[in-house]
Amino acid sequence: MSDYEKSYRACACLTGMDFQALARQMNLQDRRNLYMAVTAPIIAYSTARIIYSLVASRPRIVDEVFRSPRAALQLLSAQRSEDLPYPPNALPGGRDVDTPYGTIRVYEWGPESGRKVLFIHGISTPSIAFASIANSLAEQGCRVMLFDLFGRGYSDAPDPKQYHQNIQLFTSQILLVLTSSKLAWTGADKFTLLGYSLGGGIAAEFTSYFPQMVGSLVLIAPAGLMRPSRISRSSKLLYGGLFPEVLVNYLISRRLESGQTAPPGMEKPKGSGETPIAPADAAQSEVPSHPAHAANSLASIFPDRPGISPARAVSWQLHAHPGFLAAFISSIKYAPVGASHERWRLIGARQTAQRASAEPEQKVQGLQQGKVLILLGKQDAVIISDEVEEDATVVLGQENVKVVKLEGAHDVPIVNAKGCVDAILEFWG
Repeated sequence: MSDYEKSYRACACLTGMDFQALARQMNLQDRRNLYMAVTAPIIAYSTARIIYSLVASRPRIVDEVFRSPRAALQLLSAQRSEDLPYPPNALPGGRDVDTPYGTIRVYEWGPESGRKVLFIHGISTPSIAFASIANSLAEQGCRVMLFDLFGRGYSDAPDPKQYHQNIQLFTSQILLVLTSSKLAWTGADKFTLLGYSLGGGIAAEFTSYFPQMVGSLVLIAPAGLMRPSRISRSSKLLYGGLFPEVLVNYLISRRLESGQTAPPGMEKPKGSGETPIAPADAAQSEVPSHPAHAANSLASIFPDRPGISPARAVSWQLHAHPGFLAAFISSIKYAPVGASHERWRLIGARQTAQRASAEPEQKVQGLQQGKVLILLGKQDAVIISDEVEEDATVVLGQENVKVVKLEGAHDVPIVNAKGCVDAILEFWG
């Protein structure tokens, strides 16, 4: 049998092709042509692999970080900085913590020997939403620490395309914030974790992973147990990856802007105002146009600073922080808004085990009060108080949760800070 016939039969077995017909068309009776036809695909594949290896081995591009408005403040006068909806000195004890993800704005004050309380704010309004509660607790002898989530306020935003705004990223940020203090927040004396809205969902999941660190858990209008029926079809479509990113960004920015007046120096041209569009799901509950608290969206966060309100703070972030919108959208997609029932059940199970056992290990794993405190606004049209009470009781266990309903809508920590503080102090005993 000739070499040609052997090559033909081998190729025919491998490809199932009528190689004789192909050979007649390509004149493959010439052995050189035959060898070229057989080896060309192998050469092409090998070349592609070499090129890919060279490209893949190139130096890694530095991760993109969207810088907060801190740098822009250097161009403003002191008086103009004071007029911002979120002045850089809005809270005492401010510091900027450098991390691999970008800089984090942290505030810490109060007696160093007091009960330590870490605050986690919601999806849109930065840490100043806790101003009244934090000041009141500090006056009661607590050591309080607040920080801006990535992409909010004066914290940078690691590129949300690479670092999704999920519990993994938020957990890393919390640990970085805790270790930035000159005090020991992670020692034998466990701290209190207080989360609001999205921050409540984050706080609950963090506690489920680090029970040895959290001594008391307080959740205000928390996300995490949101019922699917509360998320509209339009929101599911909008955040489901069906629409182009440019369109999604435009629609969400309109919802967030909600026709509010832009901060000084950032006004839109006349005639560019948008018709307010109500946000559609729970993650957007803090947006000023939401019916849950539209009437109080301009309520002053600080008694002596009427220009600082949730609505103006959100509008300022939209204009001033290049990473805010992307971080916001990423949080809606990946943050613990709903479906956190298993993590909550783990917290309840630890409380039950703590109550039934005298073992020191169980005491360390459980909360000091033996319960989770949940504060809800009676008029909250997003985090429905009756639904959350029912669902939290099921997943945590009736003996493991205390629910207090206060006057106010979803902005209850702002408009009823005193009620929140009174409930917290009573819970601590």
